This record gives sequence, C-alpha cells and structure tokens, in this order.
Amino acid sequence: MTTRKQALTGVRVLDFSRILAGPFATMMLADLGADVIKIEHPTGGDGTRQWGPPWFDAPDLDEQQSAYYLSVNRNKRSVTLNLKTAEGRSLARQLAAQSHVVVENFKRGQMAGFGLGYDDLRAINPALVYCSVTGFGQTGPYADRPGYDYVIQAMSGLMSITGPVEGPSYKVGVAIADVFAGLFGCNAILAALRHAENTGEGQHIDIALLDAQIAALVNVASNYLVSGDTPPRYGNQHPNIVPYQTFRAADGEFILAVGNDGQYAKLCDLIARPDLRDDPRFATNPARVEYRAELVPILQGIFETRPAAAWVEDLLARGIPAGPINTIPAILNDPHILARGLVHEEPNGMKLVGPPAKLSATPAEVRTAPPQLGEHTEEVLREVLGMDEKAIGTLRAEGVIA
Repeated sequence: MTTRKQALTGVRVLDFSRILAGPFATMMLADLGADVIKIEHPTGGDGTRQWGPPWFDAPDLDEQQSAYYLSVNRNKRSVTLNLKTAEGRSLARQLAAQSHVVVENFKRGQMAGFGLGYDDLRAINPALVYCSVTGFGQTGPYADRPGYDYVIQAMSGLMSITGPVEGPSYKVGVAIADVFAGLFGCNAILAALRHAENTGEGQHIDIALLDAQIAALVNVASNYLVSGDTPPRYGNQHPNIVPYQTFRAADGEFILAVGNDGQYAKLCDLIARPDLRDDPRFATNPARVEYRAELVPILQGIFETRPAAAWVEDLLARGIPAGPINTIPAILNDPHILARGLVHEEPNGMKLVGPPAKLSATPAEVRTAPPQLGEHTEEVLREVLGMDEKAIGTLRAEGVIA
C-alpha cells in the first residue's frame, strides 16, 4: 500500500452501497485517497460478488471473485455488519460518527428504518456528507419505484435515440445510467465536503439515476427544448454535425468525425473532390445537415474503395478526426492505453481498469485490490472503534459480523 499523500487522504467514507452506481462513486473517492469502508451483509455481501461468470480465481484467494464486482471495488476495505441486529446498527452509528461521508443506495426510507437516515446521523455528526442514490430520487411521484439501469435507459428517452434509424430501440452496452449517477454523486460529494470543511455543516445529497441520465442527454435534450421537435434516431450519425458517422471501407468500418468546415475542406482535398467542398449544399455544416441524404452516399461510395486502416491513417495525417471501431480486447491491449496506465495488474495476476483521472501532484492510484468479503472487519473495528479481540469475538458469535 502506498504511503504517498493523496488528495483525499484523511477522508473516511462509510459505504453502504452495492451493485454499481454507489460503488462506482465511492471507488473514485478511494482512488483519490479516501478510506472507503464498504459495509456488507455477513452472508453474501454485495450482490455483484455472485454476478459471474466470468470469475477471477487465484491460489491465494479463498473464493471466486466476479469480474463485475472487481470492476468497481478497488481500494476499499470490506466490513461485514448485520444491520438487522441492534448491535449492528449501533456499530454503524459509531462508524458514521467517525466518518466524513456516508453513501447508501437502499430504497427510500430504508436507512431511516434502521435508524441510519440522514437526520439520525446528522444528530451525532453535524458535518456529515450523506449521499443517497436511488432510481428516481427522494421526492416525486416515482420515488418509491425500484430503479434499474435498463428501466432508466428506457424511461429517460435514451433508448429512443439509440439504434438503427429503421428498427428497434437499443440500450447502451453498459449500465450507463448507473455510471452517470456515480459520476454526479462523486462530484456532489466533493462539493459538499468542501462546504463542510468551510462551515462545519454537512448535507444530504439526493442522486437519482433518472435525473442523471436525463442530464446526460445534453444536446439532444436541448434540441427538443429549443425546437419542440421530437429527436429522431440517427443510428451512427450525428443530429447536428455532418459527416460524423460510421462509414464502410473495403474491409470493414471506421469512424469519421468532421467537426468543422475547415476539416471538411481537408477531407475534400484528400478524396480529390473539390466540387464537394464548393457545392453550396455542402460548403457549411448547417447545409450539410440539411443535405446529408445527398452527401453521405457520395462519401460512402468513395470510402468503399480502400481499407479502413488506410483511410484512418490518411485522415489523421491531415488533422481530420477518425478512428477504428475497436473490440474490447483491441483497446485494452492498445499501446496508448497501456502507456496511460489504464490496465493495472496485481501481483497475483488480477487485472483491473485503472483510474482515468491524472492529477499531477496527488495522482489517483490502485493501492489495493477489491477486498474479499469481511476482509477488514477486525482491522476496522480495532482501528476506528478501538474494540478488542474479546468484543469482536462476541460480535461474531452473535452473528453481527462474519
């Protein structure tokens, strides 16, 4: 474990969240140096521990670890705690009193039912930053609905703009609403921590997957709010920029992303078609958007004459954004990604995606692998609450901890 001071060194996060959105947020805090204590039920723990295959097996591990669980739980300490027992709830309150942040993603009101809601914990720790992550938020007509990423992708309108122009709607290939909620949650926690440091006043953060996904519609939502028109589905094209899409080459597909008129002029020079540059239908981006149906087939016919890699190489040489459509193995073994440290390997051979943020003075790091269930229970109870071996043994005998 590193001894270098990081941006969030000294910040303790008590993490009651599981699955994806909450653990993703707390992992980002952990990458930046926070001490994230992951509270799990003694039996089974975080549900994603069982979400395999695939599994990671190593000789020094007592049990399998699912790839899903590994993806969002590095740099944390796992403590088992049965919140259905009075002693378990008491220990949770004691830990919260010694923490700066609490993150939870139970159904609305469930933490309050344990006596661990924001108002309960604020009474013993006024500076506490308390983040609740749910599908639909703490208020509103849908607040008590269960929230799952797939449902949120559908309800938010995201699926209505994802997929081929003619055909069914598609979800994004990862649980993107959970990821966005985690990002917004982490951002809000950092802001609230700054406020708490300046004033001594904590606050309750209400993060909803639906809110996060709607915010992430960005220009598509704005297009509707400005025009009143229902955004159509464009497949792999862009609603506001042309040409900005997938094209077929002689041996496969590649991406062309012409972002301005200067880049378009360079494209016309590359393909030796100055007439497409000078044609008033195509000379400006607004015109190209209007006449995309005429321009795109012409470009498609040209791109079919050469291999994708040749087009990408020539486009990039002229400063025109372009790229291959990689498989996951291709990008995770790409020399640029490896040079950026995005793939981290533990001594036991476990590979993890590394932190994406690059801070020059206090870099994010992978300090420890995702923990086994209850791996740090005794360590945390001794270190944070000062408990001795006899008291810990009693808790284990009573089923409060594993």
